[in-house]
Amino acid sequence: MTNKIFIIPAVDIKDKKCVQLVQGIPGSEQVIIENPLEVAKDWERKGASILHIIDLDGAFGDKEKNREIIKKIAHEIKVPVQMGGGIRTKEDAVKLLEIGIDKVILGTVAIENPEIVEELSQEFGSERIIVALDSKDSKVVVKGWSEKTTKSAPEFAKMFEKKGAGSILFTNVDFEGLLKGFDTTPLLELLNTVDIPIIYSGGVTSIDDIKKLSETDVYGVVVGSALYKGKIDFKKALETIVSEHHNLSKSPIL
Repeated sequence: MTNKIFIIPAVDIKDKKCVQLVQGIPGSEQVIIENPLEVAKDWERKGASILHIIDLDGAFGDKEKNREIIKKIAHEIKVPVQMGGGIRTKEDAVKLLEIGIDKVILGTVAIENPEIVEELSQEFGSERIIVALDSKDSKVVVKGWSEKTTKSAPEFAKMFEKKGAGSILFTNVDFEGLLKGFDTTPLLELLNTVDIPIIYSGGVTSIDDIKKLSETDVYGVVVGSALYKGKIDFKKALETIVSEHHNLSKSPIL
């Protein structure tokens, strides 16, 4: 059974430019494009239904450097924008939600203080709260993937579902940014654990990889390096998923 999934382009912002890092390591930029707002608008024009924005400077400690760009994206992009990076407190999340970011992505802050998820979901609605669970060697990692926790993604996901998270962003760090494909086993385990939507990220390199994900119950897939390096043609990927879903969802004529 093929699932109609959302293909979500990533717009990672560093030094007011759109970049792609390898394994999230500063200085490993493989793609650098001026004007992230125009990049975001281009994905919208090409048919993106959702955009994934990460403030890398915020993640590395400078929350102000890209603030004006982020405000412009929030105001000028018409499709929903999910955003993370540099959200260290509840107040950081509230600021983004109030300037028009549709959904905030809570990573380390959620792991360290799960009550923030509950408070934000009650104040703004569960659908606006995404918890990021980044998994390395089967354990969730935090603080820019530098520290390993003692729990797996399914264990954390169960807890955050109860706290009111609207969805989970699951990143398979073992494959992130390497353009070498990925193993679906951890994702399937997670999908079998919770009922809230799961967005996948990590190692998606080809349209075949997207097809593989469309055979699961995953809600969406974030794609970065493969789009920017031309390994995946975005329009073709959209057409393929729509076409496959349409063909397989038709009822047979009896």
